[in-house]
Amino acid sequence: MTRLLGVDLGTRRIGLAVGDTATGSVVPLTTIRRAEVERDARTIASLGREQRIDELVVGLPLNMDGSAGSQAVQTRQWAIAVAELAALPLSWRDERLTTADAIERIGPQSRGRSGGPPSGPARRAYRARLDRIAAAAIVQAEIDARLAMAETGLVEADE
Repeated sequence: MTRLLGVDLGTRRIGLAVGDTATGSVVPLTTIRRAEVERDARTIASLGREQRIDELVVGLPLNMDGSAGSQAVQTRQWAIAVAELAALPLSWRDERLTTADAIERIGPQSRGRSGGPPSGPARRAYRARLDRIAAAAIVQAEIDARLAMAETGLVEADE
């Protein structure tokens, strides 16, 4: 069994979700405010210990044509530093369309109480939820890929 921490890295927030390769279960965990790399690593390492995480799975924001743009380069740099500081192995998962899938899953942002735009706190809460759901999609894609590889006999499945 391997416990994975799915990471959806944004410019302001980091969505986190936990996945278990033995059961296939995935649970959105939390959203944290992004800070400097060292603080992010401390927070992720602490959550990793608490959740008994074996590996990080970071969503890589590739361009729609599959190429790596500047955001993917920055994500790689951040993730490599965090994984090293948190002493956790690192895997990558294509995260294209995970936010769009999350919006489809939970629906669009609700209007405010008077029918106008939602309040600032409501917008922030909605975005944080989207980040957690996107992280769950990232870790689910990794689990699905590992199961598919195990079914083809290319790798051993976790027990």
